[in-house]
Amino acid sequence: MLMRSAMAMASALPLLLLVLLLIPFAAALSKPPAQYQYHTLRATPLSHEPIAQVDAESIFGADLAALFDDAGNSSTVRLQLAHREAFSPPNATAPQILAHRLARDAARAWAISTAAAAGATNGTRALTRRRGGGGFAAPVVSGLSQGSGEYFAQVGVGTPPTPALLVLDTGSDVVWLQCAPCRHCYAQSGKVFDPRGSRSYAAVPCAAPLCRRLDSGGCNRRRGSCLYQVAYGDGSVTAGDLATETLSFARGARVPRVAIGCGHDNEGLFVAAAGLLGLGRGRLSLPTQVARRYGHSFSYCLIDRTSSLKPSSTRSSTLTFGAATATATARASFTPMVRNPRMSTFYYVRVVGFSVGGARVRGVSERDLRLDPATGRGGVILDSGTSVTRLARPVYKALREAFRAAAAATGGGLRPSPGGFSLFDTCYDLGGRRVVKVPTLSVHLAGGAAVALPPENYLIPVDTRGTFCFALAGTDGAVSILGNIQQQGFRVVFDGDAQRVGLVPKSC
Repeated sequence: MLMRSAMAMASALPLLLLVLLLIPFAAALSKPPAQYQYHTLRATPLSHEPIAQVDAESIFGADLAALFDDAGNSSTVRLQLAHREAFSPPNATAPQILAHRLARDAARAWAISTAAAAGATNGTRALTRRRGGGGFAAPVVSGLSQGSGEYFAQVGVGTPPTPALLVLDTGSDVVWLQCAPCRHCYAQSGKVFDPRGSRSYAAVPCAAPLCRRLDSGGCNRRRGSCLYQVAYGDGSVTAGDLATETLSFARGARVPRVAIGCGHDNEGLFVAAAGLLGLGRGRLSLPTQVARRYGHSFSYCLIDRTSSLKPSSTRSSTLTFGAATATATARASFTPMVRNPRMSTFYYVRVVGFSVGGARVRGVSERDLRLDPATGRGGVILDSGTSVTRLARPVYKALREAFRAAAAATGGGLRPSPGGFSLFDTCYDLGGRRVVKVPTLSVHLAGGAAVALPPENYLIPVDTRGTFCFALAGTDGAVSILGNIQQQGFRVVFDGDAQRVGLVPKSC
């Protein structure tokens, strides 16, 4: 009997030890989740009222030409910026504009991803003969009301200067605008530039080095002048003459002999803008062309995309070249600028991870976001022309699940909304709420910096009922894109000398 009891105790001993070992583990599982960190978000839905139409004069001031009249030699050039949606089509409502904007944004993101995978060049195409020191800055406004996520810069073109709104685009190189006479031109805000009235306009000869900077420059043999063509991911195309011209900026800064495309055939979704300001890394981009005089750095700050819809708010910010950009570097969080030899236009940056609610997102590493220079695949592009940040699918899924978990921990403060909206798959019903707690979201850059995003940069209203969506999306392409919604409110510094990109919060 005693022997039998001893044997029973011996056989039960391993089970007892296992129970003792599991007790701490079970206790750990029963503990409440880690304390999340939150922001406060104003839960203001989109308006159902038609957006009031505005034009360039109401955004930048009535006397646009006077902005460029002073013949100054400023050490800094400033261009005002505005979001494209500030220029409203008749009777358009905010939800309609957002839906159209996301459709255009998806086309652009797809084109970038496809081009990166294929190792494409900067988009210029060959044409056959066609029938018929310091610095400067420009104002920038939002293009929201046109259904685009782009921003416009105000520039003076020619002598005397014709004011022109140009789309701010770090994802392309050629600077171009619509020119008279037009064979095909879309409706734009302001006067179409007529090179026949400019004393500084000069056509570029076919044999000139500037013409050879195009991927394959075309030639009008009858006139002996260079032709250009650029096609964009949304199907838009511009074509015409390559020329040199004087560009004028705020406070009298003028830059002579800038290579521009004078577009006589322009088709697509360039509503309201006069053309495009190419800020990429290629040989014909504006930063490359002005580097000898103003240095290899520039910066911009993108205001809230809805600022043009709020009469009491600031409607514009600035794009800056030269000395003023240097002053922004002291407070910037920098990460190395990476070059893709197969895609020389884009600004690749080193992102190593994300945090949600103050905790690092598991399952996301630098390897998932790294560019492979040998193949040109992967990596993260910083792009002013793409609205919604796209992340490689595995990265996005991990980030989304972390955000959902942190949102659920609010105890019902963020009520999930069934379904999604366009490309957004994580939405919340904030109807009837004035303010809500929102999990924090930070982007971790190589070098140790963590950039904390304001809540308005990642949880945005999509309708009049109070539905807000997580404003990031996944992509099946290898390349990820940091879009301009997430860049709002930061001064983004492109330091070409040190080959780095920096972000300065609250700098518009």
